[in-house]
Amino acid sequence: MDNQAEIREFLTSRRAKITPEQAGLPSGTRRRVPGLRRSEVAALADVSVEYYAKLERGNLAGVSPAVLEAVARALQLDDAERAHLLNLAQAADGSDVLTRPRRRTTRAWTPHRSLQWVLDAVTAGPAFVRNGRMDLLATNQLARAFYADVHATPGNQANLARYQFLDPASRRFYPDWDQAADIAVAILRTEAGRNPHDKDLHDLVGELSTRSDDFRTRWGAHNVRHHGTGTKRFHHQAVGELTLAYEGLEMAAAPGLTLTIYTAEPGSASEEGLRLLASWAATEHATSPAEQGTG
Repeated sequence: MDNQAEIREFLTSRRAKITPEQAGLPSGTRRRVPGLRRSEVAALADVSVEYYAKLERGNLAGVSPAVLEAVARALQLDDAERAHLLNLAQAADGSDVLTRPRRRTTRAWTPHRSLQWVLDAVTAGPAFVRNGRMDLLATNQLARAFYADVHATPGNQANLARYQFLDPASRRFYPDWDQAADIAVAILRTEAGRNPHDKDLHDLVGELSTRSDDFRTRWGAHNVRHHGTGTKRFHHQAVGELTLAYEGLEMAAAPGLTLTIYTAEPGSASEEGLRLLASWAATEHATSPAEQGTG
């Protein structure tokens, strides 16, 4: 991915989101651009207009962490956006000054037996490991049943983003489809900042951009996010509506991978739904031994 273009479009899009009032500046009249002017961001970051214009043209190589922090404050970046800016600067700089994360490889990854044991020990909710491209890499039995639609179409390749945008079944599975789509693209955009040389990610983004207008529009927004905890609604083909809380845990032993566990509120209809799904999954597992893999 073109680092300078990524930087330029990210900074421009963040500047356009902030109103003068939000920045504590007079709004004035006859503003020709949405959000703040470059000169206003430069003043807030305590740098010259010429220097900030250089940054916004995509030239972050050699920029000090202090300046990046000042720009992040001026643009009111949240934690995910700030981390994304640092990652873009790191890629531009080509050094370890900004604490480069360990490089993730694109070779096939398989879970250690002990990790699969951990996943299998989670019996009350779906548990799975994914990478930043949203590939499902390892699952427990309940997660395989939960994502049955994802695995049902071989073309999805056990990838949640491909399922989200290219498989019509996702419109039923995610009742809040637009919100789920926003999250999926923000995860991919965050990964692109962390790992800009990932060819598999390039290929996935290219495929989705070509085949999905919904993806292409969202990708152009340059939104990023940390996806650690929250609540989502689902509609599963076998058990109906489910409202589940989730926790995403970064794996210290495998940087770039996330272990996610879904759970239901105790005593809720969704908890009963997960019990029914577990029973359904056990029946499927018993009758279809060839389907026991993780896909």
